[in-house]
Amino acid sequence: MLDTFILTDEIPDSTPEVLHPEIRVLESDDTYGKIAIEPLQKGYGITIGNPLRRILLSSIKGSAITWVKIDNVVHEYTHVEGVKEEVIDLLLNIKRIRIRTQSDRTGKMRLDITGQGRVCAGDISTSSDFVIVNPELHLATLNSDNTQLAIEFNVEQGVGYKPASQPEEVIGLPVGVLPVDAIFSPVRRVNYSVERTRVGQITDYERLVLEIWTDGAVTPLDAIQEAAEGLVNHFFLFSNMDSISEPGTDRSPVALSPETYQTPIERLDLSPRTMNCLKRAHIGKVGEVLQMSDQDLLKIRNFGEKSLTELREKLAEQGITNPYTETDHDALDLEAIAVDNASVDDNIKEEED
Repeated sequence: MLDTFILTDEIPDSTPEVLHPEIRVLESDDTYGKIAIEPLQKGYGITIGNPLRRILLSSIKGSAITWVKIDNVVHEYTHVEGVKEEVIDLLLNIKRIRIRTQSDRTGKMRLDITGQGRVCAGDISTSSDFVIVNPELHLATLNSDNTQLAIEFNVEQGVGYKPASQPEEVIGLPVGVLPVDAIFSPVRRVNYSVERTRVGQITDYERLVLEIWTDGAVTPLDAIQEAAEGLVNHFFLFSNMDSISEPGTDRSPVALSPETYQTPIERLDLSPRTMNCLKRAHIGKVGEVLQMSDQDLLKIRNFGEKSLTELREKLAEQGITNPYTETDHDALDLEAIAVDNASVDDNIKEEED
């Protein structure tokens, strides 16, 4: 049994007993994962487990076939000569093809086969963008050596489930293109349980055990990470209440993609002085910087106009702009900031050396 420990960041000392939760990977393979996290404060097992389960089941991105085009077939209520299965049965089999994507692009796959025998998902020709994770899946049976079966598959990315009967999916498709029910979610099942655990003599803590089953398109551990990142980025909106626009102001909230928010500030290649200032202020991600105005940044100890200019230039080099940028700093006591910065300037120079 795999028993891997992943240390998490320490929880701030907000209670008499400071907890140091650990995540243990109890079991893990391509389709099944079981992890445990403990110790947690009482009530936090359900608080963490329930939203993770909901996100895992509904919001993990995946790839699926959305339509097919079969040569010499104009609708699903027909038959391909020499093929044992009816077209509608063939579509049901195609819906079960599971695909791992190497990019976020929409793409095509192709099946061209001639001759008697079984046709499986592994017979489909794919580009480097896609990998079929269940190549043994049976699609059709060809009854004679002269039988030909040619199918074009359209692969898209999405979340959840998209039925082929949706009007927007049917309208506009050319004759001969058959829509397919798309099951994007790679997560098949999620279960969690909350158990009691102890720390020293205290037995009033909790242990969360999470089990995930996937179709193999993503690993369970990757699915958990994606779900957690989605929750973090939504909860982050409530952690910066000072940045909320007041009535009558023209300041609008910042919309950040998860990738932009999670980018470490180390990737900006800042000078040691600017980096140290941000680290001391517990700012470690680009998203945290983008949630701050120029005035907010200049309030950071030892963070002056030069550091601000450098930070903006580095963000611009990455194609990132801050909608909260403000050029009017009259409300700030910049002279006081400069004096305060100078008082610790020697310490910063020593760290740079």
